[in-house]
Amino acid sequence: MSGLPSFPAGPGPAPATPAYLSERGFALRHAVDADLPRLLQLYADTRADELAGVPWPPDFKQTFLDQQFQFQHRHFLAEHPTADFLVIEREGRIEGRYYLLRDAPEHHIVDICLISAHRGRGLGRALIEASQQEARAQGRGMALQVLVNNVGARRLYERLGFGAVAEASTDSHLFMRWPG
Repeated sequence: MSGLPSFPAGPGPAPATPAYLSERGFALRHAVDADLPRLLQLYADTRADELAGVPWPPDFKQTFLDQQFQFQHRHFLAEHPTADFLVIEREGRIEGRYYLLRDAPEHHIVDICLISAHRGRGLGRALIEASQQEARAQGRGMALQVLVNNVGARRLYERLGFGAVAEASTDSHLFMRWPG
């Protein structure tokens, strides 16, 4: 996809793929620019339910998704240039992404998403638990932001020990922290 900033090389090797994922044929690797078209498809999949009821023509929806993906990509790279931008792959096909900033004072989950066919199967939980183990070993906590209306994700984060931080939240996003 032309005109988009390139993924950074990554601050180091990709984190090890959690056993729960590797046992199911998944692997983590750093994202590369050639992944952008598939990541756009992944982004569109995450917005499908939201846009299903919008009475726009298909080409208008696609233009909207293209623009929103580009804005999000630029934002993530500009705001978190030292993050690990990881793709979750299975049999050579990108099935999700996991963007994780592992800087001090705490690790920050920038973004996590899976195609709809893989949601609710414990993959995201396994990724986050592995990140929590790494953060704990370094004496750090973790943080993330989640859309207020993403009830399923909020429940997952709460089960994993994340708590809401009201003073850092907004009308649209809930800031959550795991103390480590």
